[in-house]
Amino acid sequence: MTQTHEPSDLLAEVLLPTQELREDLPFFTKVLGMRLDSIFPADDPSVASFSGHGLRLRIEKGADVPPGKIRILTDQPMQFAEGQRSLTAPNGTQIEVVPRTPVVDQPQTQHEFVVRRLADEAPWVIGRAGMHYRDLIASRLGGSIIASHIRIPDGGPVPDMVHYHTVGFQLIFCYKGWVDVLYEDQGDVIRLHAGDCVTQPPGIRHRVVEASPNIEVIEIGVPAEHVTTIDHDFTLPNGTGDPAREWDGQRFVHHMKDKAIWKPFRIPGFTMRDTGINDGTKGVAGIQVARFDNGTTAPAKHDADIHFTFVMEGTMTLTAEGQDPRELTAGDAFVIPPGMISQYVACSDDLELLEVALRGDFSTQIVA
Repeated sequence: MTQTHEPSDLLAEVLLPTQELREDLPFFTKVLGMRLDSIFPADDPSVASFSGHGLRLRIEKGADVPPGKIRILTDQPMQFAEGQRSLTAPNGTQIEVVPRTPVVDQPQTQHEFVVRRLADEAPWVIGRAGMHYRDLIASRLGGSIIASHIRIPDGGPVPDMVHYHTVGFQLIFCYKGWVDVLYEDQGDVIRLHAGDCVTQPPGIRHRVVEASPNIEVIEIGVPAEHVTTIDHDFTLPNGTGDPAREWDGQRFVHHMKDKAIWKPFRIPGFTMRDTGINDGTKGVAGIQVARFDNGTTAPAKHDADIHFTFVMEGTMTLTAEGQDPRELTAGDAFVIPPGMISQYVACSDDLELLEVALRGDFSTQIVA
């Protein structure tokens, strides 16, 4: 008969080697603050077990295993091991003291002119929850931003879990089809249709529920590398919270295309619908959808740190100082660095652009 155990009956430990246990005892108990649970034999100790910080260790003299590396997670690193962030135990085990709660580390933007054409792309990459990803800014501007074109070919239920991101800013823009999502304190399922978008403030719990066949979204994340944390104990939906609630100073923003108001764009020849994200993020980011209005365009330059544009519909030619003209069509994307004069010309009547700017309260100068 096979004996089974409940998880509470199980205990795991990490085995580490040592040459002389007596040298390790004060390090693991006094420096790392772990508890000595057992030691033997009494006359010449060669094996000891320690516990602490959610970890159990067995240190054994002559054990044929690597010394390993332990990461101590704490939100008060200066109060642990006298503020040391990197230590080495007598047995050779490396100790790294790191923040328990992930923090946003925003690298300095490496500005460059970028054009990414759909026709020139390599195959899509399969990422989290079976979604297909296409990178829209290969260099990621030095790690300051990631822009992804994401699709789910088959549609249907999405095998996603409740999670959150440690980010400075994140946008989900529904490009084609529809997708059902759940967000913390936002009530029941929200269905995003093509042209709708939401922000995902830092730390907001959410989960993708279901998507239409051939759903496509544009996802923007700042910085490019950010931590995604699965929250196994949080259940969605969790009701409707305070509409004015903020996560790290940002509100949840849900922009619906059908309720949008169109007004003049920052560049002549276009109209635009503002998503309200500049207000919702207090200027961290600004998101607009611009469409050609059969007018006369003009050369212009901006002072945004990051200015990214995705061509949703139609065609245009992008001209920029020092660059060859680029003919663009739906699915293409480009980045214009601050101070560079550029112009949108040969615009088709159905041209529609998704514009992402950080900060959102940037200014534009029309160049005569």
